[in-house]
Amino acid sequence: MAELEKIIEELEKLNVVQINELVKALEERWGVTASAMAAPMAVSVQPTATETQVEEEKTTVDLILKDAGDSKLQVIKVIRELAGLGLKEAKELADNVPKPIKTGISREEAEQLAEKFSELGAVVELR
Repeated sequence: MAELEKIIEELEKLNVVQINELVKALEERWGVTASAMAAPMAVSVQPTATETQVEEEKTTVDLILKDAGDSKLQVIKVIRELAGLGLKEAKELADNVPKPIKTGISREEAEQLAEKFSELGAVVELR
């Protein structure tokens, strides 16, 4: 177990770019994908719309990532903050667009977040 602890300590010293490179190298060497090991993301199922829900939909929107852009690492960091995801899940979301980042948020909050992603070069959509 001492060897395992040493490896973990060394991994903790890596930054996000280095971790990303490590994951790619391990995937290539062993012919596996890290996304297959990641925990599945929770899926929200919407019930049939009623009048109350139709009114609610007008005031809330979903923030959908369409393209992570050139600053993908920065976008992944923001996704992690907003959605409370781990590094693997946030990277998977950024790699497999279009995907919802946040759902059922106010239009005002969604527009602020969309502006933040736009500044990073990402493309988002409000639905």
